[in-house]
Amino acid sequence: MSPFELVFAVYGLLLGLAIAEVLGGFSRALKLKRGTNAVRIGWLTPLLGVLVMLDLTSFWLLAWDAREQIGANYTTLVCVLAMVGVYYLAATLIFPDAPEEWPDFDDWYDKQNRLVIGGLLAANVASWIGVVVLDAMHPLPEVAPGPMNATAELLYMVSGFSILGLFIALLTVRSRRWNVAMLVAICGFLLISGVTEPYVV
Repeated sequence: MSPFELVFAVYGLLLGLAIAEVLGGFSRALKLKRGTNAVRIGWLTPLLGVLVMLDLTSFWLLAWDAREQIGANYTTLVCVLAMVGVYYLAATLIFPDAPEEWPDFDDWYDKQNRLVIGGLLAANVASWIGVVVLDAMHPLPEVAPGPMNATAELLYMVSGFSILGLFIALLTVRSRRWNVAMLVAICGFLLISGVTEPYVV
């Protein structure tokens, strides 16, 4: 077993549990929506769930990209546990455990969104710091840039800074309409970032 496989076993397990938690929340909400005591799900909670799944997916790819740099040691495993643990905790807060007690999911979102967004922001910042540390300690060999490199790199950088700015804005803006718009924008930037990332050297 390679060092990366050992670390990725922990990484993948926790990320898989976090995604299962979000999908389970969607399932419970849909069952309740179609039941006798229908609830208003709205846009905020589902968008937050989509955002977390997209962010988890990009986090998973980040680990794959760093597979040659990751070593198997206690410090690495603790750092991975901390970052992915934050994602899991954030995922558990997206949907209420007892959805029948929340006739309007927007009210639940208002109570929990800052914890979820704060967790995502912390995990993303920690992963960016981790990438910088890994690049400094175990630099990868230079790769010749491809024809799409300059455009992809610009889109990737703009997406990254936009995501950071929108996360910070979501922590402060209380308007539900603005929250919907910012959640949609972050999801869009995550998709752009994911598509352009393979072309970035």
